[in-house]
Order: sequence, then structure tokens, then C-alpha cells
Amino acid sequence: MGMEFLCYHRDRPGSMPLRDELLEEHWSYMDQYAKEMIARGPTLTDDGDTPTATGSVHIVDLPDPAAARAFAFDEPNYQAGVYRDVLLRRWRNTLGRTMWDFPGGRTGGNRYLVLGLGAGQAADLAVPSDRGELIAYGPLLSDDGATWLGTAALVRAPDPDTARAILTPDRYADIEVHNWQFGGRPS
Repeated sequence: MGMEFLCYHRDRPGSMPLRDELLEEHWSYMDQYAKEMIARGPTLTDDGDTPTATGSVHIVDLPDPAAARAFAFDEPNYQAGVYRDVLLRRWRNTLGRTMWDFPGGRTGGNRYLVLGLGAGQAADLAVPSDRGELIAYGPLLSDDGATWLGTAALVRAPDPDTARAILTPDRYADIEVHNWQFGGRPS
């Protein structure tokens, strides 16, 4: 049995032309991990008219931390310099499903990546009672799974503040909310 990992590649400013140029290479690379993929997709600016990618989220089930690092750092966009940094953490799929199993489907409503970066004692380990709008949810953990480092969720919500409210605010050093959409090769 593998381990689940959340990988969030954050784009370098001005890297969109290079990202566009490498799109097929990125998809081909990710196709190799189709069976291991729990969720994926770009984070986007919130300007509405012309959404631009700001990063890329992948939640994958891999054998171990070394395989997760290889996944994150062998990725073509990373190798070419599209990304400014990478957040890679072990993660636990508390919903027990993939984004493709989300009852709300691939479209409709606003979607967000919510990252709560931990500070101290573990928080929000239980799935929120209103789980109907959760696409993915789980704790961020150390490589050995023993230390809580935060919580990550993909959620459908009317606005960023509602998305942020799924986490207990005073239990985190920071809570980031990013526009997100279902990713993958267009069908």
C-alpha cells in the first residue's frame, strides 16, 4: 500500500508562456501517474476575465517519500523553471475518494484549494460535518506521517471566505485560499 502526497507547484511570475509551451509534456508526464492520481488541477488568478495559472496541485498515491520527490522534481515544468517553489507534504485522504468521484461533478460553482499551514497541536483532523462540498480533504503530515503540519482541502464554495471557513483560523500560522479547477487532459 502506498502513501498519499500533496504537491503544490507555485508558478514563477511571468512563466505562463513557458507553461503553455510545455503543456503537452506536462500532460504526458502526468499520464504516467493516472492510476495514482487522487486530484489534480491548476490554481488560477481571481481576476475573472482572463484566468491565468498561478500553480498546479497534484495529490497522488505513491510508494514512499523518495517517489514523491521524484514525481515533484522530475516534472517537466519544474525542470524548465516554470515554478518558483514546491510544497510537498504527505497527506491523508480522509474522504477516501478521488476528485472524479466528487458528487458535484467537474463543473459548476467556484472551486478552491485551501491550505492551512500548521502551528502547534493538530487541528481539523475530522472531516467537517458538511462534507457535501468537499472534493478532497486531509491533514498535511511529515514524511513519516507522525507529525501534523497542516490541512489541505479542495472545496466548492460560493467565495474564498466561505472556503477558508472550513478550517479553524486560530490553529494555523497561515491559511491560503487559491482559485482552483479540475485538471487533466481535456477529453
